Amino acid sequence: MLKTFGSFVLFLYNMMTRTERFKILWKRFFEEATLIGVNSVFVVGLVATFIGAVTCVQIAYNLTNPLIPKSTIGYMVREMTILELAPTITSIVLAGKVGSAIAGGLGTMRITEQISALEVMGINSTSYLVLPRILAAMFMFPLLVILAMALSILGGYLAGTLSGVMAPQDYIEGIRTDFIPYNIYFALIKAVVFAFLVSGISAYKGFYTEGGALEVGAASTSAVTNSIIAILLADYALAAILL
Repeated sequence: MLKTFGSFVLFLYNMMTRTERFKILWKRFFEEATLIGVNSVFVVGLVATFIGAVTCVQIAYNLTNPLIPKSTIGYMVREMTILELAPTITSIVLAGKVGSAIAGGLGTMRITEQISALEVMGINSTSYLVLPRILAAMFMFPLLVILAMALSILGGYLAGTLSGVMAPQDYIEGIRTDFIPYNIYFALIKAVVFAFLVSGISAYKGFYTEGGALEVGAASTSAVTNSIIAILLADYALAAILL
């Protein structure tokens, strides 16, 4: 494990040395931001909306004490969404979609010797191929998390009001109760850290793929698995440090 971690650190160090020209990195950054961010809006929005709806219905199902106001449902949906569901679940979904794509793409380039061709031409392949992907992920993940927050809370509102569980004004009152702005910053910090872990681990797995098509598939699977484990570990560490 220590050998793998050391190899990963050297991989990142090599990426930051002898970088490509700013103009090239800027163009590559926008290409990757489109692939990572824009192409993930639908799946993130769909998952976030249903998570918010299910969270609202399940909280209402368990909240049977008549002394507890209905607005508590909206308050709990907001807190769970901002602190945990939006940043963590969104990042896990993106680990499956974006992480596997990064590992598969780089793995295919490796086995078809496209990476070797770049290095023969004197191009730092890690800087050219990996750095824009990591920067794009660290930029787009927080934006997708913000979208997930909004749609999850909206999903809770629609599920709570359309099913008759609670009145609209009760849900809105709960959303406004005891709001702590720091929780938003905390969620965005988590999103940036998770983005670095997903893109970095996936790029590392794909970049050092050896063999053929079967190994590319194995690298993608390994990238997703390791990314999710890293997200869960980082989630606990960040909560213990920052809360």
